[in-house]
Amino acid sequence: MRRDLLAGIVVALALIPEAIGFSVIAGVDPRVGLYASVAIAMVIAFLGGRPGMISAATAAVAVLVTPLVREHGVQYLFAATIFMGLIQAVAGMLRMDLLMQFVSRSVITGFVNALAILIFLAQLPQLTDVGWQTYAMVAAGLAIIYLLPRITRAVPSPLVAILLLTATSIGLGLPVHTVADMGKLPEGLPSFGLPHVPLTLETLRIILPYSVTMAAVGLLESLLTAQIVDDMTDTDSNKQRECLGQGGANIASALLGGMGGCAMIGQSVINVASGGRGRLSTFVAGAFLLFLLSVLGPWVGQVPMPALVAVMIMVSIGTFSWNSVPNILRHPPTSSVVMLVTVSVVVATRDLSLGVLSGVLLSGIFFAGKVQRMFTVERGLSQDATHATYRVSGQIFFASVDRFTRAFQGQQIADHVTIDVSGAHFWDISAVAALDRVVARLRRDGRVTEIIGYNKASADLLDRFALHDKIGVQTGAVPH
Repeated sequence: MRRDLLAGIVVALALIPEAIGFSVIAGVDPRVGLYASVAIAMVIAFLGGRPGMISAATAAVAVLVTPLVREHGVQYLFAATIFMGLIQAVAGMLRMDLLMQFVSRSVITGFVNALAILIFLAQLPQLTDVGWQTYAMVAAGLAIIYLLPRITRAVPSPLVAILLLTATSIGLGLPVHTVADMGKLPEGLPSFGLPHVPLTLETLRIILPYSVTMAAVGLLESLLTAQIVDDMTDTDSNKQRECLGQGGANIASALLGGMGGCAMIGQSVINVASGGRGRLSTFVAGAFLLFLLSVLGPWVGQVPMPALVAVMIMVSIGTFSWNSVPNILRHPPTSSVVMLVTVSVVVATRDLSLGVLSGVLLSGIFFAGKVQRMFTVERGLSQDATHATYRVSGQIFFASVDRFTRAFQGQQIADHVTIDVSGAHFWDISAVAALDRVVARLRRDGRVTEIIGYNKASADLLDRFALHDKIGVQTGAVPH
C-alpha cells in the first residue's frame, strides 16, 4: 500500500504538464485536460481491467478533436466524448479486445520504441533556448533518479528528484520554466453537467465520426499499453473489462467537464518503476492530482519543468526496448522490417493507430507469403503412363491458389488423374474455386479425374461451395 501511495503521488505530478499540453493541442482551456485526467484516473481504478496502469487525457485523443473544437466549440467535445465512451463500452461487450490477438510481438515492440522516441522528442522544447541552469537541473534529476535506488528504495526516486529540485529552484530563485508557465491552473473542484448541445440528428452527424475515431484510437492504445504493463509486471489483465472501463471513464470525464483519454504508456511506466502495482496507485494519481489543483495550486505552479523533464527522459529510456536493436540482425528479416516500419510510421505521422495498422497489415502480408510457400505438389506416373497421381501438401488459400493451379499446367497429363489432398487443407472459397478450375479443365480435356483424402474441415467447405462434386467426382476415399 505504501508503494502504491507514493507511486500515485509521483504520477500525479507528472500528469500536470502533460494534461496542460494536451489541452493546448485540443484547443481548450487547461482545466479540460486536467479535470479529464482526474476523472479518468479515479474511475478507471475501479472499472479497469489492468491494475497499476494509468489512464488520463492523452495526445493521441487530443489531436483528433482539434477540428471539432475549432468549428463547433467545447460543448460538442463533451458530447463526442460521451458517445466515445458508449462506443467503447459496446466494443467491450462485443469482445473487440480479442482483435489484439492479431497484433504481433514485432508490432508491439515497434509501438513501444516509437512511444519512447515521441516521449523524448516531446521534452526537446523544454531544452531549447534555455539557460545552463535548466541543463544542470535535468542532469541532477537524472542522477537522483538512477543513483538513489542504489542507496534506498523506501521512497520512489522520481518523487525525491521532483521535491529536491523544486526546493532548490524556489530557494535559489533559479531562472527556469515552471509548471505555471505551461498554462493557468484551475481553481476549485470540477462540476457535474450535461453538454449544452441540441439533441438532434444533426448533432449526432457532427460528433459521430469523431467519437468513432476517438474510441478506436483510445482502445488501441489502452490495450497495447495493458499488454506492455502485463509484460513488465509478469501478470495478466482482463482486456474486456479494460474496454468497458475505458468507456465508463470517458463518460465520467465528459460529465465533469473533461476531454477524452486512454491509457498512458509514459505514466504507466513511471507508476510501475515507482513500485505501483495495484488499483490504489491509479486512484491516488487521480485523487492527489485533484488535491494539488484544488488546494496546492500555487505551490504546484512553482514545480520546475526541468524536474519533470528528467522524469520523462527516465520514462523514455525505460520504455525503449534496447534489446530490439541487436535483435534487428538476429531476428528474421520480416520481423525486423515490421518493427522498423511501425516505428517509422508512428514517429513520422505522430499517429499511433496508423503506425500499428501499418505493422499489422505488413505482418499479415508477410505471414500469408510465408504460408503460401509451405506448399508442394508432387506428381507420380504409373508405368504405362496412363494414370497420374498428384499429392498436394500444405495450405490452399487465396495466396497459394495461383501456385496450385499452375502445378497442373505445362505437363503431359495422363488419361486418368487422381488428386490426393490428404496432406492439404482448403481454407477459403478462393481455394475451392481453384480446385473447381483444375477439375473442370482436366475433364474438358477428356481426363477421368477423382479427388481423394479431404480432411473433415476441407470436406465441409467443399460440400457447401464446390461445383466439381456435383458431377460425380469421388471424394473421401482416403480419410485424413
